Amino acid sequence: MKSYDLSTKTKNILDNVWDEPLSVEDANYLMNLKGHEIFSLLETADNLRHEIVGDKVSFINNCNINFTNICKIRCGFCAFGKDRDDSEAYILDDDKILAKAQNAVDNGAREFCVMGGVLPEADIDYYEHLCKLLKGEFPNVMIHGFSPTMIFDACKVSEIPLDEGFKILKKAGLDSLPGTAAEILTDRSRKIICPKKVTTKEWVEVVKAAHKQGLVGSATMMYGHVETMEERVETLDILRKVQEETHGFTEFITMTFMQQYSPIFLEQHQNLGATGVEDLKLYAVARLMFKDLIPNIQVSWVKMGFRFAQISLLAGANDLGGTLGGDELSAASGAPDGVDASITDLVKLINALGRTPIERNTKYTEFYEVKQ
Repeated sequence: MKSYDLSTKTKNILDNVWDEPLSVEDANYLMNLKGHEIFSLLETADNLRHEIVGDKVSFINNCNINFTNICKIRCGFCAFGKDRDDSEAYILDDDKILAKAQNAVDNGAREFCVMGGVLPEADIDYYEHLCKLLKGEFPNVMIHGFSPTMIFDACKVSEIPLDEGFKILKKAGLDSLPGTAAEILTDRSRKIICPKKVTTKEWVEVVKAAHKQGLVGSATMMYGHVETMEERVETLDILRKVQEETHGFTEFITMTFMQQYSPIFLEQHQNLGATGVEDLKLYAVARLMFKDLIPNIQVSWVKMGFRFAQISLLAGANDLGGTLGGDELSAASGAPDGVDASITDLVKLINALGRTPIERNTKYTEFYEVKQ
């Protein structure tokens, strides 16, 4: 059987990545690999994953509580947000929020992912109330809630600094901050896809403030829209620098852009979206850049579908995210395999790879054996 030789540059980068930080220049080079060299990149990332976190693939039993779809920001990639006077606009009252939470707990949920649109009038008291409401009824379920944009805006409305806002939310029961609203951390792209959201600098300020108060959280990237390959790497580098300073990220999540119902696609008819090879290379390069600095790299099955999510676990990733009951944001965007997964669904994907499924909590501090 014919074997293929790697170019000297590719071989040197992949050989040295074990001992040296991957530079931005080399990361950009790897993002543009073609042909058989891609397999060597994926293999290196998968081997690095094995050395750092072993062969267990984790996931969490969770549910999404999308408390409102009214949003003043209306990003170009989002098919979920509505104006207040839209016939489909809603704000859940306390009883409906608790009913959703109770249903999730009855099905074994360990986490509430509390997200929604950015309400114009929402101040820090509003989010404090949501935390107290859920934690008061379900003290043993972690709250992974809100976004940097929501907290930034709420602190402005309440006229308080970020540090104080996070102190209030932590005391009320917030356990972890989703790293959403990151999208691509370059202002050029942000001015196109989400001009009303926090800037790159503001996003970094918010997550640093959260980490300073002991609130860990996720780092995310939503890609495949208007950004360049170099901007993807720049985003990874910004996240790496934040983590080197705060060590507050528990996981990195890539979210490939789903264009089907997005305003930027429907209005401009741009043929956006990343290819499968781009998805795999991003997972691999992220693993090489983060190594054990951010040990957990999560695959978004709800964005990619079950089959491709499974393949992505061979590119450096080690986590399948959550069961995600009720993720209305992804549903509105056209999630390929729906937005609800059973533990059986996820275990089947993991077992087929010869790896060990394990359930976790939000912070990756507790793990639970999966009965099969």
